[in-house]
Amino acid sequence: MSSKTPLERRAERKLRNVSLVDLNLVSLIDIFTILIFFLLSNSAEVEILPSNKAVKLPESTAEKKPTETIVVLVSENEILVQGRKVADVADVMNVEGDLIEPLKSELEQQSGRQVILHENEAQSHRVTIMGDKHIPYRLLRKVMVTCARANFGEISFAVIQKTEA
Repeated sequence: MSSKTPLERRAERKLRNVSLVDLNLVSLIDIFTILIFFLLSNSAEVEILPSNKAVKLPESTAEKKPTETIVVLVSENEILVQGRKVADVADVMNVEGDLIEPLKSELEQQSGRQVILHENEAQSHRVTIMGDKHIPYRLLRKVMVTCARANFGEISFAVIQKTEA
């Protein structure tokens, strides 16, 4: 018979079942660092405009990719700048003249927030209008005039690219 106590036998079994596998974490850290660097460097290439189910964009054969600009979204009910509501369409349509004052003040505020390098100053005054395809031209004209008065000289329209059949 064995003269070992049950505690000693348990400790011996525990030592016998221990595996001696050594995991090298340095190579895993290197792989994750490379993966993060790859994802960060490739995420800047694609500019995705915000999606809004309330706005149905018109279709076009445009092939130019969107650039990073201030986005003015015009739906059938409201006008938003960078996702923030600035005016109701009904109120804008009832006002005489082409200037939408809340939109102009919001665009000027957004323009002041942008960090502008001297060599990129010409590109900083760009705006993209995401207008529903069913909004009246009069409303679209008011939005464009307001953008121009807020010193946004380069105006682009967001469209859905037609698929060639």
